[in-house]
Amino acid sequence: MRTSGRGGEGQKYALTSDEDDSDFWGFAHEAAGLFTPLPDEEGARRVHLAGCLPQGGLLKGIDHVGSRRAVAGNAWFELLDGDGAIMGSYFVNEVTVLDVKPSACGAGLVDLTVTLWCENALAGAEQVWDLIRTGHLNRTGMWHELAPEERHAWLSVALWSQEYQRQGKPDAPAGQVFSLDGRHIADRDTFYCAIGEAINGPGGYFGWNLDALDDCLSGGWGATTPFTLHWESSTETRARLVERVPAGDREVALFDLLLEIFEERGVSVILR
Repeated sequence: MRTSGRGGEGQKYALTSDEDDSDFWGFAHEAAGLFTPLPDEEGARRVHLAGCLPQGGLLKGIDHVGSRRAVAGNAWFELLDGDGAIMGSYFVNEVTVLDVKPSACGAGLVDLTVTLWCENALAGAEQVWDLIRTGHLNRTGMWHELAPEERHAWLSVALWSQEYQRQGKPDAPAGQVFSLDGRHIADRDTFYCAIGEAINGPGGYFGWNLDALDDCLSGGWGATTPFTLHWESSTETRARLVERVPAGDREVALFDLLLEIFEERGVSVILR
């Protein structure tokens, strides 16, 4: 498991240059605004980094606040657990330092205001990362009551954290039997939430679009084909997944296309 190697108590985030892994930019206790897109600017963020000890390219940016040289560059924005291990990371563009002030988080630390671009840090994802960080993403069905946009954020965290959550665990061997609970499947995102949970447990990932599902069925994402999938409450699910989706030169209901994909990849689906 990768760690930041530099974190301490209360430090939830770290930044490292995209161009040089050895160019560590520092940690932060909080990163308010990372998951809040600016209006009318897709991907743009204004982030308040509390409790930083800037280093490398970020420190150089601080030295030039107010000028073009305040742009530190592109980086990996890493999310840390309580032990400093990296749970996942986002690629961020054009990190630019706008302001620096002494921090209340500790002596020698500063609070930075920066702008950056990040399309993958979705609104609602921060709460899911916090569940992972605190060990509270520990039971199935925690996504059931989420709003549609929150479910998509849930899936994004499932993807970016899947390596950390699996902890090097190998794929389940071929011939395994999995149970897919269809009671709460109402659309695409809820299907992916449910199948991820069925294969990899609470907060698990097993695709978040049709291409990704197909990739997961090729191995390396928790399951080895051929396997058996018991689709519980499938009659109710079939009635909900009626969206017509393209499949080659035709259109079929989403439910039927999913069955076709499973069959092509060697998954035996038992409808219940």
